[in-house]
Amino acid sequence: MQTETVAPAYAPGTGDAWVDRQLADINAYAARYPDAFVDELARYAGAHPRYVTALLQEHGWNAGDIYFACVWGQVAGGGCREWVRARTRLPQTGWREVVESRQPAPDNLHWRALRHAIVASFDHWDRPITLDPLLKRQLGDRAQRDAAALKAAASD
Repeated sequence: MQTETVAPAYAPGTGDAWVDRQLADINAYAARYPDAFVDELARYAGAHPRYVTALLQEHGWNAGDIYFACVWGQVAGGGCREWVRARTRLPQTGWREVVESRQPAPDNLHWRALRHAIVASFDHWDRPITLDPLLKRQLGDRAQRDAAALKAAASD
C-alpha cells in the first residue's frame, strides 16, 4: 500500500494572521502568474528579476517568503538579499523572529507599510482581497483606492 505524502501547510509566521493569509495567497498567484509576480517585486520592491526567479525556481523558496523579504527590505531597509540571508540563517523560525533578531527593531510603521504594499500588489494584480477593519479605515474599498491612485497620478 502506498501512502500519500502531504506537503506541510505554508506558515510564514509573521505574527499577523492577515499578512500570513495574504502571503499564502501570493504563493497561489505566483504559481499561476510567475512573470507578473517577478515584475511586481522588480517594479515596486526594487528586487532584481533574475534573483527573484532564481529563488523561486532554483532554491525552492515560497513566493510569499520572497515577497516578504523583498517588500520588507523596501520598507525597513536593507534590500531583498539582506532579508533572504537573514531568513536563511534562521530557517526554523518564522518571519517575526527573523525581523526581531535584527537591529534596529521594527516599529509599527514598518508593519503598516508592509500591509499597505500587500494591498497595492493585489490591486495591481486585480486580485480580490479582504481588508481587515483597520486597513479598511486607512485605505477604503477598491473604488476609493482606485480614485486615490488616479488623483495621485494626475498630480504628478
